[in-house]
Amino acid sequence: MRKLKNDELERLGIDEFKKANKTPVVIVLDNIRSLNNIGSVFRTSDAFLIEKIYLCGITATPPNKDINKTALGATESVSWEYVENTSNLIQKLNEQGYLTLAIEQAENAMMLQNFNAKTNEKYALIFGNEVKGVSQEVVDLCSNVIEIPQFGTKHSLNISVSAGIVVWDVFAKIKALKNPT
Repeated sequence: MRKLKNDELERLGIDEFKKANKTPVVIVLDNIRSLNNIGSVFRTSDAFLIEKIYLCGITATPPNKDINKTALGATESVSWEYVENTSNLIQKLNEQGYLTLAIEQAENAMMLQNFNAKTNEKYALIFGNEVKGVSQEVVDLCSNVIEIPQFGTKHSLNISVSAGIVVWDVFAKIKALKNPT
């Protein structure tokens, strides 16, 4: 096998990305403090054609050199908006017909492998603070909670890792609905 060069990957340009049909998913970052985590979520969102990222509370916004360090330009392709109050945003997304899904460990949470995407559904994936997670107030407003199963000694995953796992899983399930084999 020969490793591919960047120009062989046939990636979209920024203008093409902005015009492309997006995955019906928005991401909500609830009080994320690490600029590197924020940048990583932008990059993951670019990879899977996410509609938009909402940056809430203390979550920093572009332009920022530390966000750019991990985003590698994805802040230019992925649409984003700053919203001060996460709870108000979740209420608005619920009213707009999004299925709001907190990514958290909670009673009666649905395990990620049991989540099934539905045709014509819009999803909002909510990721929380590195220490405190998604706030209880926000969890209470969500349609459901999805948990990533874990089997080791640690209690959580880094938010950028969680976003990568969940966004890929949801993207793959939505794509499978659109292109059944």
